[in-house]
Amino acid sequence: MLILFLVGCGLFQQQSQAAGYPIDSDVQTTLQRTIVPATKTLPATVNLYEFSSYEANGYGTWAFGSGLAYDKRLDLMPAGYTGTGVTTTEKLLNFFTISDIHITDKESPNQLIYLQRLYPASVLPIGASLCSGVMLYSTQVLDAAVQTINALNKQKPFDFGLSLGDVCNTTQYNELRWYIDVLDGKVISPSSGAHAGASTIDYQKSFQAAGLDKSIPWYQTLGNHDHFWMGSFPVDYSLRTDLRQSYITDEVFATSNLFKDGFATITSHDYYMGVFDGSTPYGDIIDAGPVGNFSSAPKVTADPDRRSLTRIEWLNEFFNTSSNPVGHGFNSTDASNGFACYSFVPKSTIPLKVIVLDDTQKEDDNSTDIHGHGFLDATRWTWLKQQLADGDAAGQLMIIAAHVPISVEVTAANSEMGWWTDSQNAVTLQGLVDELQSHPNLIMWLSGHRHLNTVKAFVSPDPVNAPEKGFWEVETPSLRDFLQQFRTFEIDLNSDYTISIFTTDVDPAVKAGSLAAVSRKYAIGAEQIVGTWNLITAWNPTNDPTIKAMPTGSYNAELMKQLSPAMIVKMQALYPTP
Repeated sequence: MLILFLVGCGLFQQQSQAAGYPIDSDVQTTLQRTIVPATKTLPATVNLYEFSSYEANGYGTWAFGSGLAYDKRLDLMPAGYTGTGVTTTEKLLNFFTISDIHITDKESPNQLIYLQRLYPASVLPIGASLCSGVMLYSTQVLDAAVQTINALNKQKPFDFGLSLGDVCNTTQYNELRWYIDVLDGKVISPSSGAHAGASTIDYQKSFQAAGLDKSIPWYQTLGNHDHFWMGSFPVDYSLRTDLRQSYITDEVFATSNLFKDGFATITSHDYYMGVFDGSTPYGDIIDAGPVGNFSSAPKVTADPDRRSLTRIEWLNEFFNTSSNPVGHGFNSTDASNGFACYSFVPKSTIPLKVIVLDDTQKEDDNSTDIHGHGFLDATRWTWLKQQLADGDAAGQLMIIAAHVPISVEVTAANSEMGWWTDSQNAVTLQGLVDELQSHPNLIMWLSGHRHLNTVKAFVSPDPVNAPEKGFWEVETPSLRDFLQQFRTFEIDLNSDYTISIFTTDVDPAVKAGSLAAVSRKYAIGAEQIVGTWNLITAWNPTNDPTIKAMPTGSYNAELMKQLSPAMIVKMQALYPTP
């Protein structure tokens, strides 16, 4: 007890003196400037995991480019509509979205770091997801984004914020706590196990998070990484029966080359997957390679704070917070039953509600495939239809916030992120879209998941007689991988009683030399090595004419929406023409 007391006192003293990481005082959005990676020819000899070689070989360099103006989108408007002479009469809402932060315990023993080396060129952008220098700085990047949000809030106050899922990298307790505690403005100690380098290595040192401005309520969505191991496999319903124990063991995880040999070989012990060495400046990867190269299993210091959270435990952790609202949207009774859907009205004076939808797969679906598909069970499907019907009856505009987007990927047979075609899914993709388009008050579907900035128009099935049945889908990119951005949204009522949704990408205003700036270098370097530029600027596998190219990966737009006749009458009563 005396030893614990002394250690506790020392830790408290260290944390009480922790410094923060201020951002740049010049806070701008992509309307004013964009981040442009260097386009010069780079040597092909640098591996993704060789972080110390990036700078010397020119990887990760970038410059500011010109701003990106709003693309005025009239896809949902009646034929011939131009919007000429239309002005804004009321600003209804101003909010932000963040997504796919992937707070990472880099020293956890059951990651898939070495798997990336078996796919150095990456047939998918999987390489940077498994092993990237940004994994060293995930908490500091979130802190920089929060400070940028606070600065923008001083310029134009936000009504609320939405986090669209994948706050954790692999559903660990300490990852979730770091995430909530950054938003709460607590001292963050971003290391685990032996806490190697905690007093000497920059990314391992404790720091004082700024915390989100207490005037801004923020709401949470569940993502696949938040309740599946590596965002891919159920912890308790998998072929690999030791997954839950592997989080808190002292033995480094070993498995097969999953992408070559198939996911059913997850039970094999062919390669130790390694960990990052927090005592080294560049996070050297250790304890990785073929099992035959080791005389015994490599060991780490076990840590009970690495434990994997069940869906229920993950939801209930949001009630342990000092920011608003307590629970961050989740209802305590529903959370105790694992139900992660809810709705809320941001402003009582504005007839608009946000429907937060859990569209991730179930833990007990018995699928051996990656669990990244869109899915609704019967309970969630019934709940969503009722929420939409209630919104129409109440004369409310509606926004759906879900982790997985819809109709931007090919079928589940070809994409791990498409809508699941399994019979367990309560609704087909077409059935879902048909239902959504039967509710004219739905204006937008918000999502993350793909780490892209794609905007898609769901044009009304009857664009001549009922254009109001169309809605927009807007994806928010990742704060982890390049582009490392979040989005803002301003919804305005126009003089002709249409609405305009102004959506803007924002780069965190990282200060030169800060840890978040180092993370940006690694994020850009990873993009250059893995070769995902075409994906983040022009991803459109279905050749959808409503999905536009994304210059420098970013995409700012004014998204216009026709209101239903009934909603126009309501808005005219609330906001009569001057």
